[in-house]
Amino acid sequence: MTEKKLNILVINPGSTSDEVSYYRGKDLVFHKTVRYSPAELAPYEREKITAQFDLRKKMVLRALQEHGVDPKEMHGVIGRGGLVKPIEGGVYAVDEALLADLREGVLGDHSSNLGGILAHDIAGPLGIPSFIADPVVVDELDPLARYSGMPENPRISIFHALNQKRCGRHAARQLGKPYEECRLIIMHGGGGISVGAHRDGRVVDVNNALNGDGPFTPQRSGGVPAGGLVGMCFGGKYSRQDMMLKLKGQGGLVAYTGTSDCIALEKYILTGEVKEGCGLDPKKISREKAKEAVLAMAYQIAKEIGAMACALEGKVDAVVLTGGLAYDKIIVEELKKRVSWIAPVLSYPGGDEMAALRIAAEKGILHPDLVKKY
Repeated sequence: MTEKKLNILVINPGSTSDEVSYYRGKDLVFHKTVRYSPAELAPYEREKITAQFDLRKKMVLRALQEHGVDPKEMHGVIGRGGLVKPIEGGVYAVDEALLADLREGVLGDHSSNLGGILAHDIAGPLGIPSFIADPVVVDELDPLARYSGMPENPRISIFHALNQKRCGRHAARQLGKPYEECRLIIMHGGGGISVGAHRDGRVVDVNNALNGDGPFTPQRSGGVPAGGLVGMCFGGKYSRQDMMLKLKGQGGLVAYTGTSDCIALEKYILTGEVKEGCGLDPKKISREKAKEAVLAMAYQIAKEIGAMACALEGKVDAVVLTGGLAYDKIIVEELKKRVSWIAPVLSYPGGDEMAALRIAAEKGILHPDLVKKY
C-alpha cells in the first residue's frame, strides 16, 4: 500500500455549498464546488441537516460520474468533522458511535455533520475506511475562556478547526518558527465566522461560530443584546424555531440585505449589478446601506480580533485572515485598517481544507495505529 498512490475522496459540506475533491496520490483529479441557492435550501430550513442527505449524496456521486471516476478504485473516503462531543484534534475512523452522534448533532445541527455520514455511506459498500479529522468541536480552551457569567451555560469550542490549524502552520512557516511556538489570531470567514487565539499549538480561546457568539456573519446573528433576545423569545411573536433561524440561517447579512452571497453583495455595492436569484432586492436596500451592513460585519470581526489580542496578552506574531471572506476586498481593507496595529496581517483566502483532509485520510490508511477511536 505504501508504494502505490492512494485514491481518496474528500467531502466537505458547508452551510450553503458542498466541496468535493478526488485525489490519486497527491494529484488532484478534480475539485468541484456546488453552491446551493436560498431557493434550493428553503424546503429544508425547518428540518434537521440530515434531511439534506439525499440532495448532497446525489451531488457527490454525480461529480464522480462526471469526471469518470469508478468508486471501486477508491482506497478511502474522508468527510469534514461535525458537531460531535468535544474531542482532541486528530484523525478518527467513522464508527457506529460517531455516526450516531453526527446524526443526532449532540452539540448542534450543522452541515458539517453530513461529512462523516456521507463518507461512511459511500465507503461502506466498497469495503474501504471512512474518516473525519480535526472536527469543528476540537476543544483546547483555557479554563478561564469557558466562563460565560452563567454556570449553566458555559462557553464552548465550536469553530473552523481544520482550516484554522492548517493556516496556523502555514503562517508559522512564513514567520520562520514552529506552529507550536507561535501566538496567532486567526479569522476564518465563511457562512459562519470564527476568530481563534492560537498559543503554542493550542486554540486557547475562540468564539462559538455556530449559533450565537462572536461577530454576525453572512447567515448568523452572532452575539446579540441579551435583554432584547429574551424579550423576543418570550414576547409571543416568535416560536423557538423562528428564533433559532434568526440565530443561524436567517440572521446576519441576509437579514439586513436579503442575501448571504458576499460575492453578489460586493458586486452590487461596487457596480449596482444584482446577481439573479441571490435574494437581494435593490428596491428594498440601497447600495449605500448594503455597504454599511458589510462594514458593520467587518467592524464586529475587528472587535473580536481585538478581544483575542487580550487573550494573548498583546503578544501576537500575526493576525491571519482566511476563508471565503478573505477574498472580499471591502472586508479585508476594513479589517487591515482596524487591526494592523496588533500585528502583521497575513491573508490566505479560501481554505485548502480538501488537501488537509486528504493528508489526514492518507495518514489514517497508512498508519492505522494513529487513527483515534471516538
